[in-house]
Amino acid sequence: MEWSSLPPMGALRAFAATAETRSLTRAAELLNVTRPAVSQQIRILETHFGERLLVRQRRGIALTTQGQALARSLLFAFAEISAAAERLAQSESIRPLHVSTTPMFASSFLMPQLAAFRDSHAGIELVVSPTSELVALEPGGVDVAIRYGMGDWPGVESELLFKASFAVCAATSLVGDRRIDRPADILNFPLLHELGSREFSDWMEKQGIARRPDTKITRIPGNLLLDGLRRGDGIVATVPRFIEHDVREGRIRILFEDRLDAGYHIVALPGVKRPPLRAFIRWLRSISRRASAATHSST
Repeated sequence: MEWSSLPPMGALRAFAATAETRSLTRAAELLNVTRPAVSQQIRILETHFGERLLVRQRRGIALTTQGQALARSLLFAFAEISAAAERLAQSESIRPLHVSTTPMFASSFLMPQLAAFRDSHAGIELVVSPTSELVALEPGGVDVAIRYGMGDWPGVESELLFKASFAVCAATSLVGDRRIDRPADILNFPLLHELGSREFSDWMEKQGIARRPDTKITRIPGNLLLDGLRRGDGIVATVPRFIEHDVREGRIRILFEDRLDAGYHIVALPGVKRPPLRAFIRWLRSISRRASAATHSST
């Protein structure tokens, strides 16, 4: 197709709307432009072809023979374009919204709130994929991810959902009131690491903690980690926000805490976002604000 030889799209749309309505005024209303603008576009089209396409009459306009032939082709083509656009819009609106997030975030923050989202957005089908891996976002695949970090991932847009420091914690049933002053003291207890995550291991290396032959480390999925923490199965690295009630009630002790600028971020591809994704992001913001307000009111 010789794209460069085609007349301007605006001129084609103006002529097609005029041919369909047989009215310059009505065509202008449909295109949300002025009547003179429609007339100008039609003149551009006539100049392009070197042919008169319509004639003005007392009671409106009439198409010339050349205008009738062009109108038939244009109206058919625009109808096909409109139908294709509608099919695409419908398929995107009904395609499930695919959310990738860490198992711990899914079990501790997202899932307890999800019923409220379903109640207010009954037409949106969600697919939640809990994984510790950094899943790639791509059109037609994962729509949005909720990731923990500094928000500096390349090739994506990230928006801070809430700040979250990094804490090493233990159940009082495990450590009691024993003094744990040095990071290396945690080696005297079993350790629970999140499967697929290096955050606890990296913290230990940063603190200069060297594993001993008798170090007891168990790696379990993030959605089971806090259950193990509460039972006293081992010392865990987590986000204080997920255990704040247990801390207030004295069931869990925060042994060490790094107040970083890290947090959970909403991560999506740049560009236009389909309506279900926009709705989900708005909802995430709202529940995060409510959770933050509840936290501040209880302190």
